[in-house]
Amino acid sequence: MTDRGPAPFPLHLLAPPDPAVLPLPHPARPADGVRLLRGAVYAVPDGSRPLAVDLWLPEDAAGPVPVVVFVHGGAWRTGLRDDLGPRFRHWRPGPFARLARAGFAVACPDYRLSGEAPHPAQTDDLAALLAWLRTRAAGLGLDAARPVLWGESAGGHLAALTALTQPAGTVAGCVTWYAPTDLTHLADDLPEGAYDTRDPATFEALLLGGAPAQRAGAARDASPVTRVTSQAPPFLLLHGADDVLVPARQSVRLAEALRAAGHQPDLRLVTGGNHLWVGLSDEDVENCYVRTVDFARRCTGAEGG
Repeated sequence: MTDRGPAPFPLHLLAPPDPAVLPLPHPARPADGVRLLRGAVYAVPDGSRPLAVDLWLPEDAAGPVPVVVFVHGGAWRTGLRDDLGPRFRHWRPGPFARLARAGFAVACPDYRLSGEAPHPAQTDDLAALLAWLRTRAAGLGLDAARPVLWGESAGGHLAALTALTQPAGTVAGCVTWYAPTDLTHLADDLPEGAYDTRDPATFEALLLGGAPAQRAGAARDASPVTRVTSQAPPFLLLHGADDVLVPARQSVRLAEALRAAGHQPDLRLVTGGNHLWVGLSDEDVENCYVRTVDFARRCTGAEGG
């Protein structure tokens, strides 16, 4: 008899478990009326770390609750999934607990940063998150069919890009705070000499996998303004009029593209506001948050909370 050696190893055993059936984290209760499932794995991209999401849920909801997906900023390079920025870190209860108390579920996901993978990995991750939410909706008590996406800075860019590239009717609305929206014209919106499209070390170049001047196709593909169609969801665009990092003209460009496609975006340029709402009073910062919650409520039909 011929010796055929040991039987081949069943390679399928090396595959990661399906996040759709993994056990969910044990809930914490960070505030009255709020459950927090911190660090549920929603995707395991090949060659990358597992991606997790925090879920802020209203306690004892009467039925499926609408979903807000918050996408963190950090220049696509860094950031924490549950951080809305320095103007909100002292809030007690925090902004996501407040949203849960208002009757929303809030999903705060990780995504692959530019040091891990270039565009479009980030929007691929957010699309995977939306699919995971739909899969887990019944067990979590979610109305995940049409979530509202919300992001700040780079997260606002990713929220907008995801909202505009999902199938029509699957996103109820999108909120962007001081977000870049047109990577092909960012240099035009900044003071002369402030931004070099040939520089491979800018945050945009690191996202695109090369300097925008050499990656013009990727820059267009990664620009929400180029992805607007007649099927776009409603948009709320908030931007500080005095933003020196991401000029307010970037939000104006997206509003103009949406209007050209037949939409009526709500564009608010906040007087005195710099990036991260630096320069605003506490009252003005809270007004930006309240306007965002009210928009999500209108988009989802959620009752006031």
